Amino acid sequence: MSISLHEASAVAYIRGFRALAALLVKAKDHGGDALVDKRLAPDMLTLAGQVQRASDTAKFGIARVADVAPPAFEDNETTIDQLLARIDGTVKWIESVPAETVDAGASRTITRKLGPQERTFSASEYLLAFALPNFYFHVTTAYDILRHNGLPVGKMDYLGFTG
Repeated sequence: MSISLHEASAVAYIRGFRALAALLVKAKDHGGDALVDKRLAPDMLTLAGQVQRASDTAKFGIARVADVAPPAFEDNETTIDQLLARIDGTVKWIESVPAETVDAGASRTITRKLGPQERTFSASEYLLAFALPNFYFHVTTAYDILRHNGLPVGKMDYLGFTG
């Protein structure tokens, strides 16, 4: 059995965003907008920053592999509802990119500056070794910020298996 680049990336991003959105909906009733500026450590991004980076990682991951232009977002969200709108916009854009377009990028190479060095990846390596882990880092950190601030959620919420 094989898995396509689209299944490994777009489908995974959308599932992660749906779980993150469900967490944010729960957060509206437990601290609400006061949580948007919370962070785990002084040198880490806020909840808003984590959602913004998850969004950017997903949209640029798809855009670079599919060779399409991603939407621009301003990174100016200050409320839970605005973060939910950001997630919704990202998901809608990912859904608008045809699976065939993502899969056609399989032979593409992607060069990214990582710290002081440039690194060239195959499309699958870029998605599997860089973009997806980076996406999950930010989704996990957003979950951790919410959990640390008392949101009563657990692993099944993170995985998206609760209603």
